[in-house]
Amino acid sequence: MEVTGLFHVAIKTNDLDATVKFYTDVLGMKLANRPDFGFPGAWISQPDGTPIIHIYAGGPALVDGRTPYGTGSVDHVSLTIKGWDECLDRVKRMGYDWRASIVPGTTLWQIFVHDPSGVMMELTFDGKVEQRPTPEIPPDRVYKAGEPFGAPKQKAA
Repeated sequence: MEVTGLFHVAIKTNDLDATVKFYTDVLGMKLANRPDFGFPGAWISQPDGTPIIHIYAGGPALVDGRTPYGTGSVDHVSLTIKGWDECLDRVKRMGYDWRASIVPGTTLWQIFVHDPSGVMMELTFDGKVEQRPTPEIPPDRVYKAGEPFGAPKQKAA
């Protein structure tokens, strides 16, 4: 037996429209066809059309009558992304609070941002393919593991 990859991440939400908008408008992912499971939700796909983010709302999203918020024991979900400048511009333009990091000793660059359900997303870029110098990260925007930033559901100016 061997694990060959991550199939998808399922996210429960109180606000399906805002969550879909985050993944499509901020991250540039695409809405994918989703089977009719009999409850509200959406599948979000990567460029090859494979849905890797499953979002659901309504009854199945409820735990003790409420939708959970945040990541709980899961610290974050990481996606590989191309286009550092465009991505960071979208995050800023849409008003999301963010932090960033350059992974020491590698060519990996990261942007951290919370989706509307409080799930922290780590957007990981390979500097070897970014066609730009390593970004300068302002000191107040440097990501520090275990140090919360902003309220995940709030947008920053």
